[in-house]
Amino acid sequence: MPLRERFLKGLGPHAGRALGLAVSGGGDSLALLHLAVEAGLSVRAVTVDHGLRPEAAAEAEVVARICAGLGVPHDILRWEGWDGCGNLQDQARRARLRLIGAWARGAGLEAVALGHTRDDVAETFLMRLARGAGVDGLAAMRAERRTEGMLWLRPMLGIGREELREDLRRRGVGWIEDPSNENPAYDRVRVRQAMQGLEALGLGTERLAEVAGHLSEVRSALEEQVRTAARRLVTVDRGDVLMDRAVLDLPAEIQRRLLRSGLQWVASAEYGPRGPALTQVTQRLGEGKAVTLHGCRMVLRRDSLRIGREWQAVRQLTARPGCRWDGRWNLQAPDAGGFSVEALEIRALGAHGLSRCGNWRSEGLPRASLIASPAVWCGDALVAAPLAGMANGWLAAADAPRNGEFLSLLSH
Repeated sequence: MPLRERFLKGLGPHAGRALGLAVSGGGDSLALLHLAVEAGLSVRAVTVDHGLRPEAAAEAEVVARICAGLGVPHDILRWEGWDGCGNLQDQARRARLRLIGAWARGAGLEAVALGHTRDDVAETFLMRLARGAGVDGLAAMRAERRTEGMLWLRPMLGIGREELREDLRRRGVGWIEDPSNENPAYDRVRVRQAMQGLEALGLGTERLAEVAGHLSEVRSALEEQVRTAARRLVTVDRGDVLMDRAVLDLPAEIQRRLLRSGLQWVASAEYGPRGPALTQVTQRLGEGKAVTLHGCRMVLRRDSLRIGREWQAVRQLTARPGCRWDGRWNLQAPDAGGFSVEALEIRALGAHGLSRCGNWRSEGLPRASLIASPAVWCGDALVAAPLAGMANGWLAAADAPRNGEFLSLLSH
């Protein structure tokens, strides 16, 4: 099948959408750009300058000129958030997603296409194998993913890196080689070097990507079982997740996935806790103990398991009205109730705030959940506590777009 047709097949039904293209100037992303233009797609390109190399700004301008020559609108985004601490590659990746996601939403785009290839699938498989990853870690990266309020597409996962570069050579197009791609300090570079010796063992890029694809099918089967169990055993109660006690009788892998999804949603976290931590938690729950994990409190009652936010995890979080609090709460009111909006702040209710809510018991939520719930404050004055019986016209709704897929597991 011709390269362009395989690219369009990778896009599937999204080929007709207004797409953003993440273009760094490397061979993979430039191939993405040229294939999209050749296919006549409606696209807009973006380049992120991480400010980590002196050449980065000039390289972004090179991409801008290439896009101008192809008649593709192009924007340059700059990240200045690196403080020299932590994992640079991980922070840069997260920043890139945030910046591009916001850019795409602002531009009215429906999805953003990325230039990951079959080689990336194989390399990621080996990197995660070395870390002892399970099924989810070893499975091929998803062709579609929704995060940062945007749909991200990887239409070239079935295409090899060298084939894309050969296509660029045929077009007479050069590309930028990032010097970090030769730096053995990075895991991915060492994996690429090691893969050269695996070819003779029959473990080339295609075979490794094929195995990752098989594990992706296993992941899909497990996820279907999780959806079935969730529809039967899980509900959401005003920001808490309620699970029927029968969840603890499910096969261990299904149980872990349900618990991880619930914790991830309540914590509004990009990732859930790891398997060993979940195993310890289920053991302690079985002993009748309340436990905390991932910024959440888990309490097992006679018929149900409740997962709620832990007050310690949110006690210092603040937000202005109209902004999301704790990553998932939206608070709205018809007016400010006589207060200046600028003077209002969203904070956790806390025990002190709960003591001012005389009817909180009638709301049917546990005390631990309520003190971690969002409340509206004006200095030390409690204006509203929507979940604790002191709404005063305010409404609170929990929705975490970053990991909102959890809600799609439920049928109610």
